[in-house]
Amino acid sequence: MKSIDQIDIKGKKLLFRVDFNVPLDSGIITDDNRIRAAIPTLKYALEQGASLILCAHLGKPKGKVVPELSLAPVAKRTGELLGIDVRLASDCVGEDAMKMAADIQPGQVIMLENLRFYPEEIGKTPAERGDFGKKLASMANVYVNDAFGVAHRENASVVDVPKHAKACCGGFLLKRELEFLGDALKNPARPYVCVSGGAKVSTKLGILNNLLGKVDDIIIGGAMANTFILAQGHDVGNSLVEKDLVPDAASIMERAQDLGSTLHLPVDFQHAGSHKATASDGVCTIDAIPSDALVLDIGPETIKEFTAVLKRSKTVVWNGPMGLFETPAFAQGSMSVCKAIADIPDCLSIVGGGDTDAVVHSLDLADKFSFISTGGGSFLQFLEGKDLPAFKMLKECMSK
Repeated sequence: MKSIDQIDIKGKKLLFRVDFNVPLDSGIITDDNRIRAAIPTLKYALEQGASLILCAHLGKPKGKVVPELSLAPVAKRTGELLGIDVRLASDCVGEDAMKMAADIQPGQVIMLENLRFYPEEIGKTPAERGDFGKKLASMANVYVNDAFGVAHRENASVVDVPKHAKACCGGFLLKRELEFLGDALKNPARPYVCVSGGAKVSTKLGILNNLLGKVDDIIIGGAMANTFILAQGHDVGNSLVEKDLVPDAASIMERAQDLGSTLHLPVDFQHAGSHKATASDGVCTIDAIPSDALVLDIGPETIKEFTAVLKRSKTVVWNGPMGLFETPAFAQGSMSVCKAIADIPDCLSIVGGGDTDAVVHSLDLADKFSFISTGGGSFLQFLEGKDLPAFKMLKECMSK
């Protein structure tokens, strides 16, 4: 895939697909990391004398105009980070947007209004998406995708624009995602450890099956571990569990042993009577989970065992917290794993997923990790070995 520094963009109009789907609280951006991640690419393009037309989505307006999900705060923050004025168009492909795109001059930046205000952006078929992508492509000379967070989505701005664009490339952010998730993991330094957590096994089955035999160790925590514990024959009380996936969990444990990947599961837990609990009722071992309890975090012995595995690793990929980390009483497992990875010397450490990212930033340890992916679903699908639609279309575009 060609990146933006491999094509001539001097004096050209660039349509940038960026991932600026940031959290808002009463119109105030509470975390601007996704905007900051794209700034190096945007600054480079401006330094080359290009004019930039930014397009992004915010939230889930479901094809309708939702004023609370306007990109106005995002345009303002982007301008502050770039040090220039970023004007917001009142729509995406209407008269105002087309005129602003036509009039834009080198060194200027405009932002189109929320792409998902149009149902065509999220249409599931080419017919449902119509000519939305073609209209977006007509605004510029070059299409630049720097939005790994939506690389797995077959949205018009991701898969249709490249079909009609005169030229295509990836931004520096997309390039870095490929370097770390693709190139770096083709021949990883060993021991190579995957840490998988979060609520559901169902969202991680593809990853686990794809990594069996490729990684040396798989650490499993969070509520998804409950399904594996049930498959081992232990009672998990009232804990969240996917009973229909017990056979899949059993199969993964069996295949892991056959393929040479060691599976590490919790041996003790912090538990409570409700997800709303603000304090732990105590620690229980794997074979003594109270019948009326929910396990909400890994316990101290598990933390010791997981930390011991991590200390000797040279490559770590982490997705998913170890417990209900939003509640301080059940955040110790996630924080301990985070600190353990951050402390490993000479280790390639990759983090992906919003919750995992939140743990890292809450501890102010972002600079201790080799790479923090901006993708959630894209990160998971990439680790599953799937060909993401964004990369596929960029390759096809560049072969024209």
